[in-house]
Amino acid sequence: QVQLVESGGGLVQAGGSLRLSCAASGSIFSINRMGWFRQAPGKEREFVAAISWSGGNTNYADSVKGRFTISRDNAKNTVYLQMNSLKPEDTAVYYCAARLRTQTDYAYWGQGTQVTVSS
Repeated sequence: QVQLVESGGGLVQAGGSLRLSCAASGSIFSINRMGWFRQAPGKEREFVAAISWSGGNTNYADSVKGRFTISRDNAKNTVYLQMNSLKPEDTAVYYCAARLRTQTDYAYWGQGTQVTVSS
């Protein structure tokens, strides 16, 4: 199994920055890809960014491209999401997720961390 713990959320003014962290533990050797998702009040959970665990290839949602950067530190078993130029519409609970080598879906999820961007 894989356990994921997010941290780094908080309250920030529009235009500001935050860095989220997601620490993974358990069957780290099985992780193929790590991703960030978010869910705003009254809306469905949406994809934000993803990174392959070994190669570091990245993918971003159009809504955050150019503003957010996903990265990973394999030695620390941690994935990061650097969020710059934050907008009120970025307000959401942010979740990290892990996809294993044999999976096509993200099966493991963290508890979420709240990001609130004020006007």
